[in-house]
Amino acid sequence: MMIFTVCYAAAFLAAANDYHAVSGGILILAAAYLYMRDYRKTGNLIHLRGLFSFFWISGQGVACFQLSNLQKDWSILTWLCFYLAWLGFYAVYEILDRRTGREPVGRLTGYRSRGKADSLFVSLMGVTAVSLGAFCFEAWYLGYVPFLVRGVPHAYSYFHVTGVHYLTVSCVLVPALGVLFFLTDRKRSGKWKQVMALVAVVISLLIPILCVSRFQLILAVLLAVLTYILCEEHFPVSYGVGVGVFLVVLYVILTIARSHDVAYLNGIFEMKNEHMPIFVTQPYMYIANNYENFNYMVENLGEFAWGMRSLFPLWALTGLKFFMPSLANYPILVNKEELTTVTLFYDAYYDFGIVGVLAFSCILGAVCFWLMKKAEKMRNPVGYLFYAQMAVYLMLSFFTTWFSNPATWFYFAVTAVIDWYCSRKKIVI
Repeated sequence: MMIFTVCYAAAFLAAANDYHAVSGGILILAAAYLYMRDYRKTGNLIHLRGLFSFFWISGQGVACFQLSNLQKDWSILTWLCFYLAWLGFYAVYEILDRRTGREPVGRLTGYRSRGKADSLFVSLMGVTAVSLGAFCFEAWYLGYVPFLVRGVPHAYSYFHVTGVHYLTVSCVLVPALGVLFFLTDRKRSGKWKQVMALVAVVISLLIPILCVSRFQLILAVLLAVLTYILCEEHFPVSYGVGVGVFLVVLYVILTIARSHDVAYLNGIFEMKNEHMPIFVTQPYMYIANNYENFNYMVENLGEFAWGMRSLFPLWALTGLKFFMPSLANYPILVNKEELTTVTLFYDAYYDFGIVGVLAFSCILGAVCFWLMKKAEKMRNPVGYLFYAQMAVYLMLSFFTTWFSNPATWFYFAVTAVIDWYCSRKKIVI
């Protein structure tokens, strides 16, 4: 912690003196060091503390480059919040680690399946059927499919039928379930089950494409990849290259389908270098501006929400927000209307200020420590899907307030139901 604290202070001083590239570079190197430290201790590629440290801090480092005119120097309070977001997580994890006397590896060494995968097959087919049915209903009810609409940049934003859309986006869990099925089954089932499972995975990837949802597509693929790594303890380079090319191609196609041309995006992002390639500009702004939105909120928040924003999943999933709109009547504070992505800790500050950020990070550190301990004793392969989801949320900690998003808790609930069902069928590893 001392090494990072010194690096963080150096980055702050560099930024304060307008050495933005130096500030960003220091943070990125510090993030890489923290990740490698946890990886070397455990050999776990997706060590939860290591992932959070790397992506949260390196994201901040990227933001420090200030390549857009939308960016400005952060307040001291913002810098302190970003530091405490990491410190709370890291310190609580470290304290629990020392109290138990053994660093949790976070994976079950030597994954080998024993048992049929019938319940996994039923689960992935069931989720696919429900998701496909919900998508077809939404397309019929709303009268369009976003992928087939032209000239409407926000077509996906309107493709929501209240309550039904949660079922539609549950398709993101299917590729990971497919990975668990194939690794657990090991060709014990008949060929027809193998083919049907593969078709289900393809359908689950087509749904976010037809919805023109780049985020849902990336989430589905990341969950599948991380689940594979948890089970097999490695991920071949060739697989990584193939997945990367697949995602880049589909990302470009979906960007075009959403009518987001280069002129439109450059106009929104306001890059200082007008000739910056769009394949650099877009990922940069989807990382950097989230930290800017946090700073904007810190400087413009009139009063705290006292937990109301963090409890939004409760208001949404129970339907209370429709009967009492005031429960969700807390506007999002961002520096530009079109750029609404925020960090994982946005709502924590919105609710309780800097105390909320520290408290939330401490809770997150404790939960991740517990989850890594549980991963070593998991007998049901579906348990790895919980771990994979948490890993994705930490990797994309710079992107949104995951735990204030009703969809996140819906995914956890669906996974819990599948876990219970498979446990009853005694699928073990």
